[in-house]
Amino acid sequence: MKIAIVGATGEVGRMMIRNLVELEAPVTELDLYASKRSAGSTLYYMDHALKVMELNSAAWDKNYDYVLFSAGSGVAKMQAPEALKACKLVIDNSSAFRKDADIPLVVPEINGSLLKGYNGIVANPNCSTIQMALPLAVLDKLFGLKKVVVSTYQSVSGSGHKGLETLKAQRSGSEDLGDYPAMIDLNLIPQIGAWLDDGYCTEEEKMHSETCKILANDKIQVCATTVRVPVMYGHSESVYAEFEQKVDLELAEKEMSRAPGISYCANTYTTPLDLGSSNESHVSRLRHGGYEHSLVFWNVANNIRLGAATNAVKIMLKHAGYEA
Repeated sequence: MKIAIVGATGEVGRMMIRNLVELEAPVTELDLYASKRSAGSTLYYMDHALKVMELNSAAWDKNYDYVLFSAGSGVAKMQAPEALKACKLVIDNSSAFRKDADIPLVVPEINGSLLKGYNGIVANPNCSTIQMALPLAVLDKLFGLKKVVVSTYQSVSGSGHKGLETLKAQRSGSEDLGDYPAMIDLNLIPQIGAWLDDGYCTEEEKMHSETCKILANDKIQVCATTVRVPVMYGHSESVYAEFEQKVDLELAEKEMSRAPGISYCANTYTTPLDLGSSNESHVSRLRHGGYEHSLVFWNVANNIRLGAATNAVKIMLKHAGYEA
């Protein structure tokens, strides 16, 4: 496969390159693109040194099978439609196309069937949504999902490289807030993104709309509170869910244990430091949420891997007829 990655020098772009190797993608040619500022740098795919090229219209004079974008909404809106001139599928990691009714929002283990026969732009969901949607999809099929209340504990890498550098600097005594509205070192910030008129912030709204779209049910009620925490990598979530039917805990555990993309722990729990290079959504502490039609669970995943790069590469492989 001939592949291009746009935004290759960022945290997610670099992970996409690693995932191509780890997931054994049959790559025959790989081109890397970034902004003018980052162009000229060298990245490595397997043992091959690849020079990063500046993204401009000339990039689409070449033919690709797939183009993966991780360069922000602005670049995606301008360049993704142009990239379709050079390939059959564009996979975008930004929020630019997630709400578009005509563009699939895909987690391959849940709704990968949407990719069959499809050519165009595919939206990669928000990091905090992907990891929660995987277990919720299993539970929805079993018991009929009605309502979700989730509180997130999201690492600074979700803010990109600058978030990581801000936390490191503050740990060394800096008082520079970076892009955060308050200190993040030894602190929590219950706001991710801009405030909306209804009192939610944009990260919370993403979890509302994207969960319903992925599960193909706009009647599911979703209430999210998203919190930035002083953790480098790995997003954690406390999820409460209500269902149409009574919840059989043993059945829920059984199906969660065998579901693709999920690592279920019955007698312990996972923390961000435990994740390592895992590409899975880790579920633990499964229990009733006060009555028999409800469940509560603890959910942790690597936001750069499962929450971004890995899901994008899995979309590509699924479309190409390979199983990651």
